[in-house]
Amino acid sequence: MNIPALIFIFIFTAIYGAVNFYIGRRIYQGISFISPNINTAIYAAVFIFIALSLFIGLMPFPIAARRLFFWISSYWIGISVYLLMFFLAGDIVLFFGRIISANPLPHSVRFFAAVAVVLLTAIVVIYGRYNANQIHHVHHEIQTRTAAFPDTFIGAEGRDSSPDGLRIVLVSDLHLGAVNSERNLARMVQGINKLEPDIVCIVGDIFNDDIELIRNPARAIELLRSINATYGVYASLGNHDGGRTFNEMLRFLEKSNITVLKDEHTVIGERFVLIGRLDSSPIGGFGGLQRKATADILASVDTNLPIVVMDHNPAYIKEYGSEVDLILSGHTHGGQIFPFTLVTRAMYYVHHGHFQKNAYSPHVIVTSGVNTWGMPLRIGSNNEIVSILLR
Repeated sequence: MNIPALIFIFIFTAIYGAVNFYIGRRIYQGISFISPNINTAIYAAVFIFIALSLFIGLMPFPIAARRLFFWISSYWIGISVYLLMFFLAGDIVLFFGRIISANPLPHSVRFFAAVAVVLLTAIVVIYGRYNANQIHHVHHEIQTRTAAFPDTFIGAEGRDSSPDGLRIVLVSDLHLGAVNSERNLARMVQGINKLEPDIVCIVGDIFNDDIELIRNPARAIELLRSINATYGVYASLGNHDGGRTFNEMLRFLEKSNITVLKDEHTVIGERFVLIGRLDSSPIGGFGGLQRKATADILASVDTNLPIVVMDHNPAYIKEYGSEVDLILSGHTHGGQIFPFTLVTRAMYYVHHGHFQKNAYSPHVIVTSGVNTWGMPLRIGSNNEIVSILLR
């Protein structure tokens, strides 16, 4: 492991430990007001176990135990985000209240503040869990450069190279193996089939790092095989689609009738070119596969046809120029929960939705994904299926 990675792990662990110590202490202070004889050792042991479940789940335990630890840690991380925010807000209010009153506040005030924090957190988390069970439908109409500038582009054998109303359905970030991912998979397939797509594009993070975390792979394959699309289902790989089970992931997708484009392209029904990019930073690697230079990929493509690119991470959209009509990305989850919705907005040129810089630039569509990652919550963002009418 290199030095930057070790530094990151140290900083993350220190911050994570400090946050959990602060939350644990505030909860303990609230409980001790109504139960002064609380067993500190037992409380500390239970709290530390919950906090450390994130790391325990990474250890080589039996798969059933790992699923349990991931389930605990997934919920705890989401809960702790809002406990931290509300406890900090409460402490700020108490601090100024103490200054204004010029006297120490009664201990009961801190207790009722803790109760208010727990109740607010419970309300937000319950809403977030409910919203994470919903899948919204988003629609965009995109005009390709061949339709926008018909005198410039003539397709093969002199015919009009416009896609003429082709419907693409875009999904990303299924994170199969994550909490509730398989339940959402059935909803996703049903939603896709209702749209009667010409083609389905899955732009990465189909898995959640380890295919063994999927509880019922056979059922998941059956559901994915039931997607109906005129030209089939195509996928690119995201940063969570690698690692030690990478080959098993590829076999899973093959059984699911999903064609994976690994820095490759194909012509869809002689109507447009579809390119699928490898993610540049796969967790655990793609079995030796490396992302190629964008210029090398585009050099082998027929630019007289409309070009659609599946590239999981929207950080790379500036690599593409006017030769590309449409870029499909995911990865950001739209921030998934507030306040991270603000973070992704600041980090990415396009963090969610449809964008085109000018008439000669590619259209970019970044989806917030069809499932959640880590925390099984959606607060300030939605799971979505995106339909695109390509003209």
